[in-house]
Amino acid sequence: MVGSAAKIEEPMSERDEIEARVSRLEIGFGRFGVDPYGVSKTHLTWFYRALGVFYKYYFRVHAYGTEHVPKRGRAMLIGNHSGGVALDGAMVVASMFFELDPPRLAQGMIEKFLTRLPVASQLTSRLGQFTGLPEHAIRLLEDDRLLMVFPEGARGTAKLYWERTSLVHFGTGFMRLALATKTPIVPFAFIGGGDAIPTVFNAYKLGKLLGAPYLPITPYLLPLPLPVPLSVHYGEAMTFEGTGNEDDRAIEQKVLVVKAAVANLIAIGERTRRGDDPKGHIK
Repeated sequence: MVGSAAKIEEPMSERDEIEARVSRLEIGFGRFGVDPYGVSKTHLTWFYRALGVFYKYYFRVHAYGTEHVPKRGRAMLIGNHSGGVALDGAMVVASMFFELDPPRLAQGMIEKFLTRLPVASQLTSRLGQFTGLPEHAIRLLEDDRLLMVFPEGARGTAKLYWERTSLVHFGTGFMRLALATKTPIVPFAFIGGGDAIPTVFNAYKLGKLLGAPYLPITPYLLPLPLPVPLSVHYGEAMTFEGTGNEDDRAIEQKVLVVKAAVANLIAIGERTRRGDDPKGHIK
């Protein structure tokens, strides 16, 4: 070796890479590693480490069309619920962190019952997931955050196995919110959740005893996810004209446009899973 010994840089470990990506999230961590909403840099780091194992290795998730998600600025991710639990939300959050450059924190509007579970309220807020109240959503969007909404609500996660690729009624709140805040909507389809957790029955009475709307029952009883390959398909951003104060009929018409876009992405996702459209093209 000529001259002084050259320093050989070791490749960054996956653990270090996640920590570095968390540091690149553009959400204004203060000097104590907490943003104005209480989102914790430390909590996010260990959360993404755990989530990455499931995203990359257990479910081997493929994300298509991530280039349609704005790199910065306010946006709403609007998609279908699939699977008996919030598996879809977790994988969408993971895709925005692992696939985007710079990474983004997708912040979801969670069901109110989750905040009643022990320590869940504080933990979810530390991870940037808040109760689905309009005031929370408006504030996040006005701060140019990335908001994730499932307009089907709990009705969507209650789909049984044979209903897994269908869509139920979309609520209209997200559209009024998008219009009032001038926020673009990015439709997406989550594919495979119903196969990972093949729900054959929803135990509503048992769920209420546990503080949840229902408990999904699978052929193997517990709603533990199977290692099924999953995918997320993002479509082109959509913008709508209006103020959010329009009558219900006008709002519902706009909602149907978004619902149709999600349905189209589901069809694309299913073709991709069968191998008919391996690149997940939008047609």
